[in-house]
Amino acid sequence: MDKTKGTRHQKIIGDYGERLVCNWLSRSGFEVSVVDHTGIDVIAYNPHTNQRYGITVKSRTRNIGQETTSVSILRNTKNDRQKLLNACEAFACEPWIAVYVETANCGDVYLVSLENFNTKYGSTSWYMGENQRKLYDKDPDVKHIRFEFNTTNWWSA
Repeated sequence: MDKTKGTRHQKIIGDYGERLVCNWLSRSGFEVSVVDHTGIDVIAYNPHTNQRYGITVKSRTRNIGQETTSVSILRNTKNDRQKLLNACEAFACEPWIAVYVETANCGDVYLVSLENFNTKYGSTSWYMGENQRKLYDKDPDVKHIRFEFNTTNWWSA
């Protein structure tokens, strides 16, 4: 992405990431809703397994040269992990994390349970380096979608 973004870009990319996750879950047969609650952004229900998920969504854009910058997810200083757990307890949901990272040429969505994140990737960040992304792709418990952007006629910066 070019350095110049709209003044509301952070809000727009956040909303977009939430709706993108909802779209792909809905396309997969889930019942989903964006919620405005501390700790979670999306509630999803899988009618085939009777499982309910409380999902915190973290969405970021990365400029050229910053594509591998990690995404802060559950920072201990803001008690993000506890907020996710509290919300999921209140709504009887399993805690999940979704990460949407958009670069100049593509976007990646990752969806992972908090349990899997803690067990295999336990930290406060989702790392986007090549080696880490290869690990995610090999993990059947990390859901991943990649979008390639093909701009044929659009404004230049």
